[in-house]
Amino acid sequence: MTAQPTLLAIALTVLATVAIASTADIGDRQKLMKSNGAATKPVVAMLKGEAPFDLAVVQKSLANYQDNIGQFVTLFPDDSKTGEKTSASPKIWEDMAGFKAAADKFAADAKLASASITDEASFKANMPAVLKNCGSCHEAWRVKDAQ
Repeated sequence: MTAQPTLLAIALTVLATVAIASTADIGDRQKLMKSNGAATKPVVAMLKGEAPFDLAVVQKSLANYQDNIGQFVTLFPDDSKTGEKTSASPKIWEDMAGFKAAADKFAADAKLASASITDEASFKANMPAVLKNCGSCHEAWRVKDAQ
């Protein structure tokens, strides 16, 4: 008779672990997006002429994007579609290949920009293409006003 409470305890532990894992994935991807947002802020200020060009800051931002995007796409298991005020669109799970292709394009554009940007002129010529990925991705793969 003690087997039933033990099995129930194991089942509840497994369910709690799954719930924590999906919540952790959502939280982790939100942290990565906040990190990307923080990396983007000074870059946009430079593009707008509100801050002086700083190659080190630009390169750090591009490295941040490249580091984050590879991890980001792994944080969308099926059990993380809802919860924690996620703004991830259901389209991600419907078209995971398309979502990953968009992430790969972002990573490739960030890598190319990192190699190409050496001064303010090359920054102004290359950085908008990188940032366009952000807008395109948010438009296609994010639910507006989810929070």
